[in-house]
Amino acid sequence: MADPTPYVHFPGTAREALTFYGEVFGCRVQLHTFAEFNRSDGPADAIAHGGLTGGPVALSGSDVSGDERPLRSEGMMLALLGTAAPSTLRTWFARLSEGGRVVDDLQKRPWGASDGQVIDRYGLHWLIGFEGDESD
Repeated sequence: MADPTPYVHFPGTAREALTFYGEVFGCRVQLHTFAEFNRSDGPADAIAHGGLTGGPVALSGSDVSGDERPLRSEGMMLALLGTAAPSTLRTWFARLSEGGRVVDDLQKRPWGASDGQVIDRYGLHWLIGFEGDESD
């Protein structure tokens, strides 16, 4: 069974956001415009569908059109717990923090794990952490 892939409706920032996530996570970015999909319900250069491929994070999205509502994230986090080496997770946390807001700094917890939370500049809430020693 495949893991679920988050699909985000961005308020006109899909190209910028997906490109940013591709850079952060080292993924290729595929973008398809409204014009490519013969859609006339938004700007021709708006993103009708895009996503990350070939990397450690699965994420897709598009720009909203018509009466669609853009992302409003409350009560949900995208968890990257133990999905990469601790140094990589720290780098991801730092990059996602750029222009965003640290909710809880990435730090060692009393039970031995390290984790932290950040809401990035596009409104996605991330939980990043790892177990045990910080060495790779």
